[in-house]
Amino acid sequence: MVQSSARPGAASRPVGPADAGIVASRLRDLHLDARTELDHSDAFELLVATVLSAQTTDVRVNQVTPALFAAWPDPEALAGAADADVTEIVRPLGMGATRARRIIGLAQRLVTEHGGEVPDSQTALEALPGVGRKTAHVLRGAWFGHSLLAVDTHVGRLSRRLGWTEQTDPRKVEADVVGRVAADGTGSPDEDLAVLGLRLILHGRRVCTARAPDCGSCVLVDVCPRIGLTQQAGVA
Repeated sequence: MVQSSARPGAASRPVGPADAGIVASRLRDLHLDARTELDHSDAFELLVATVLSAQTTDVRVNQVTPALFAAWPDPEALAGAADADVTEIVRPLGMGATRARRIIGLAQRLVTEHGGEVPDSQTALEALPGVGRKTAHVLRGAWFGHSLLAVDTHVGRLSRRLGWTEQTDPRKVEADVVGRVAADGTGSPDEDLAVLGLRLILHGRRVCTARAPDCGSCVLVDVCPRIGLTQQAGVA
């Protein structure tokens, strides 16, 4: 079925997955300024902030990182920090002692194994404390410029609603979305997976929310197979 790139007022639910090229193009126009919302000035700060963002919000992380990086501005400094001192700063995020040990251990490994530099390597990053596939993709996409999809709850939810996947496991969602973009894509820069992921996240926060998706004002309304969610309670 051919899907128009214009946005008509659709009256019925489309059949089949939304065209990824159309989605990417429209989200570009709506979220042109999409970027990671974690404040940072270098790869080290972005990596630490991303690790700290687990099970909390970017806004809360941004409230504690200025003091954290003022006290310990690089891996060498943080590697020598006392657990109690770091815990006190990150305590507002919850699980302060655990988070402190995690980022101190990360800094120590950066110093001992990578000369204090953040590596541009998926394997090396995932070997660091607190760093999994998603965190490594965030870092490598946002800082090193790789086309990598970081699957969080927003990306997973929108991917299912757009008909790109039925999976809930992040690795399987990633594989399905990458395949869909490859199948539909035109090669546009808008289809860069890191950029597309950031725009899906913003769309999930601002429009296609978990509990009350605003289908009536959504730029994807005519291509989304899950249109009408506002009238369908309990549909994820």
